[in-house]
Amino acid sequence: MSYSGILKHYLIAASLALIAATAHAADTKVILDTAQIERVTRLKGTYSEEENVFKVSKPRTDVKIRVDKWPMPPFMGLSSWAAFAPAQDGQVVMMGDTVLFEDEVNPAISAAFEAGLEVTALHNHFFFDEPKVYFMHIGGMGSAAKLSAGVKKIYDKVTEIRAAQPVPSSRFPRTIPQENKITAGPLETIFGMKGTSKDGMFKVVIGRPATIHGVPVGKEMGVNTWAAFAGTDSEAVVDGDFAMLADEMQAVLKTMRVGGMSIVAIHQHMTHEQPHYLFMHYWGKGNAADLAKTIKKALDTQAKNP
Repeated sequence: MSYSGILKHYLIAASLALIAATAHAADTKVILDTAQIERVTRLKGTYSEEENVFKVSKPRTDVKIRVDKWPMPPFMGLSSWAAFAPAQDGQVVMMGDTVLFEDEVNPAISAAFEAGLEVTALHNHFFFDEPKVYFMHIGGMGSAAKLSAGVKKIYDKVTEIRAAQPVPSSRFPRTIPQENKITAGPLETIFGMKGTSKDGMFKVVIGRPATIHGVPVGKEMGVNTWAAFAGTDSEAVVDGDFAMLADEMQAVLKTMRVGGMSIVAIHQHMTHEQPHYLFMHYWGKGNAADLAKTIKKALDTQAKNP
C-alpha cells in the first residue's frame, strides 16, 4: 500500500474512532437522571455540564460548630455531599464526603455498608473544633437509584441520631476497669501466635511485607497490624491498627463493624511503598475473647493476600 493509501486508511480509522467516542459520550450523558437523584435523596443538586457530574449536598446546620473558637459556617467546609457521574454499561459512579460527629461515625459506616456502598477514608479536617468533626468518604458504582438511596440512608441515620440526642456524645458506652488483668493465653490461642504482656495488658503485632525505595520493610518499620488489650477478661478495651491493601479494606471494615468494633480513622502512613497500604485504627469494648475473635475474623479476610 502506498504512503497516501496508508495515510487515508489511518484518517478513516481515526475518524471512525472519534465518531464512536462521541457517540459513547453522548450515550453516557443520557444515563444520568438528575431528577431521580434529587427525588431519592430529597436534596436539590447542581449539574456540571463541563464534567457531566451531578452533586447534591447537605450543610450541617443542626449543630453549631466552632473551629479555633470561631463559629464556622457550613460554606467553609461543613457540608456533606455526594457526586454522581455516568459510567460504562449504563451504570453510575458515586463519590462523596460526609460530615460527622464522633457518635455518628460508626452508625454511618454501618449504614453505608448496609446500602452496598464503600467507605474509603475517615479523618479530621480541623484542629480545635468543638464538637470534634470527622469526615467519612464514600463511594460506589451501580444504578443512580441504588446509590442515591444509599446516600439517603447515611444521612437519615445521622438525622435519627441527632433527633434522639441533639448534643453529640463525648464517650463510648460502657466503662473501662481501672485495673488491668488481661489473661494472655486465651488470646494467644485465638490469634495463633505469641504476644507481649505488660502490667496486665496484652498486645500482638503482625507484620506485613513491603519495600520503600527498593528497601525491604515490615513489622518493625511500621508496616503492621496490631491489637492491644487492657481492662479485664470480661470487661476489656482494645485498640489497634490494621494494615490493609486496597482490595482488602472493605472486607476488613465490614467484619470489624459486624463485630461491634468502632472505626476511628482510615488513612495512609507512607508514600512510595510497594504494595501500597492503607491503615485503619479502631477501638472496641467488651469481652476480651470476643474482641479478639472479631479481629481474627478480619485478619482472615486478608488471608488470600501475601
